[in-house]
Amino acid sequence: MMPHGFNTDPGLEESTNRVMLWGAVLMVAMALAFPFYRWFEPEARAAAREAQTASLAAEGEGIWGFNCASCHGLDGEGGVGPALNSTQFLQSATDDQIALLVAVGIPGSQMGAYSQDHGGPLTSEQIRAVTTFMRSWEPEAPDRPDWRAMMGG
Repeated sequence: MMPHGFNTDPGLEESTNRVMLWGAVLMVAMALAFPFYRWFEPEARAAAREAQTASLAAEGEGIWGFNCASCHGLDGEGGVGPALNSTQFLQSATDDQIALLVAVGIPGSQMGAYSQDHGGPLTSEQIRAVTTFMRSWEPEAPDRPDWRAMMGG
């Protein structure tokens, strides 16, 4: 008998000890498994990022074709608007800058705002998709120092 009239229950004691043992076993198993997680997780995240980028670029290609190609060309080669698939443009503009240009347009030019926040048809996610599509040109972008020149106007 314990002090203050407390009685122990041997069945409860045994059950508690069993649960604590399983808890300790699981804790050790997780501690041993963690290095494997750290080994494989970066590769899984990189693959997921790559898949997300490919998906966004595919979505952006469709949006580009419907909204941007008439001025900038189907592959960004230029036309009424500048050639945006050039090495010079793509290396000088960040993704945020490209998204901002698409969203708010360029005052004093034919490039209007495309963001719904500014009266255009595109959501911020669609603008992100267009930006990702444009960024996909970078590995094979042509050297076009005259990228700002507009062929049609």
